[in-house]
Amino acid sequence: MEPMDVARKRVMFDLLVSIGFKEIEVGYPASSQDDYDFVRHLIETDSIPDDVIIQVLCSMRTDAIDRSVDAVRGARRAVLQYINPTSVAQRRVVFRASREETVALALQGTRHAVHLQETLRETELFLSYVPESWSQTEPDFGVEICNAVQEYCAPRTDHTLRIALPTTVECFPPHELADRIEYTCRNLAYRERTIVTLHPHNDRGSAVAASELAILAGVDRVEGCLFGNGERTGNVCLPTLAMNLFSQGIDPMLDLSDLDRVRAVVEECNQLPVSVRHPWVGDFVYTSFAGTHQDAIAKGLKDREERGDPDAVWDVPYLPVDPRDIGRSYQALIRINTQSGKGGIAHLLRTTRGLVLPRPLQIDFAHVMQKLCERRGGEVSAEELWEFFAERYVAAGTDPDEGAAGAPGIPASDWVPGDWKNSANRVFATWAIPGAVHGVTVERLQGRPGYAAFCEAVLDGRSLWGVGLHEEEAEAVRRAVLAAARRARDEQPSTPRATPAAPAKEPAKEPAKEPAA
Repeated sequence: MEPMDVARKRVMFDLLVSIGFKEIEVGYPASSQDDYDFVRHLIETDSIPDDVIIQVLCSMRTDAIDRSVDAVRGARRAVLQYINPTSVAQRRVVFRASREETVALALQGTRHAVHLQETLRETELFLSYVPESWSQTEPDFGVEICNAVQEYCAPRTDHTLRIALPTTVECFPPHELADRIEYTCRNLAYRERTIVTLHPHNDRGSAVAASELAILAGVDRVEGCLFGNGERTGNVCLPTLAMNLFSQGIDPMLDLSDLDRVRAVVEECNQLPVSVRHPWVGDFVYTSFAGTHQDAIAKGLKDREERGDPDAVWDVPYLPVDPRDIGRSYQALIRINTQSGKGGIAHLLRTTRGLVLPRPLQIDFAHVMQKLCERRGGEVSAEELWEFFAERYVAAGTDPDEGAAGAPGIPASDWVPGDWKNSANRVFATWAIPGAVHGVTVERLQGRPGYAAFCEAVLDGRSLWGVGLHEEEAEAVRRAVLAAARRARDEQPSTPRATPAAPAKEPAKEPAKEPAA
């Protein structure tokens, strides 16, 4: 992964502000000159909205705290999040420190941070203590060290106290995390004055579930990243968490109406792709290839359309929310491959071309597309789907020669609405085409002017379909009948066609012989 430079950090910051985040961590200025420069850039260009608080992170060393506080100097408000590891392994292997020594280190850093907080007149500075590796810390010691910090801070500040509890490594199931959160919240010395934050990682792949349970268990705030960027398996994905809350009727107070735009910016800034299967925002998360899913989605959308109530409760099968609520259209809901069925194909032709296919024609074309997909492999686009459909069912009725303005032997005046079938059968009889017309139906095109006519002919027990499209109903019918007739003529069992006999040639005359001498 390529670290972001100042320019890309600025794009990301502006994106987070536009979405509606009110507290944004902007860097680790004590460990990175780029991060320090970026924090100064935001402050010196007055780029931080009045209702947004920036946050910086630093270790418990006094020089790191000095550098971080210097970075935020001049901001209206800022959070200094200072950390020291507390887990058994960190105490034993890294710091070789006892519990008491670990608490003493936390208090040493806290005293220094409080002193700087008191002297930083131009900036309202909030302190947030982080017992890093809290997820691997004994619960009682986690409470002990947090309370030691709060006991020192509480009498010395009118500010709200802050504790951030990180699952630095996600190492147990979400319900156990919730138990530990609840235990900690119940035993904090100044819980009513404290904002408790969860900082979850995703090592077990359950950061979102853990965050949801932690909220129920009592945390006030969750830290994460857009689409789960972060160390190892990443931090919790904030859009996923927010959308999960939104889908359950809880307003995350974020603008998630154009998640595709958000994803594009994040991919550009992070130089990392977001998976096509990523919850809520991936390319395929509202897309179905399976025929049964496609059929249910198509019927659900059609039912909602027919009810005509845009405010009705969303209840379309296989779609947890209306994709349009987050900036998606319905065009990519259904994509065609070998797994697809008639419902998905019919949906695409209806939504992209306005065609409402009769069910038997849906089945007929689905068989055609199944064989085609198996033969060529891969996916068929909506445009290709239309091309295949038009070539098979429509094109034969649109030729400029015989029948384009009617049918031989059947005057246009004889094509009477309501009597399409009989008129069509007269065409078949006039052309001496085997088979018969089983039925002719006409539908208005949906969302566009004109008509679609469907003619079903039966030849040797097989149905052959022709489709006609035109602004006028009668012409649409004539084209559909013409297409069906040509298919019946071309697909009848091959027998030699009667062709006019060629004129008999007269035998060649022999040259006249000269009389014998």
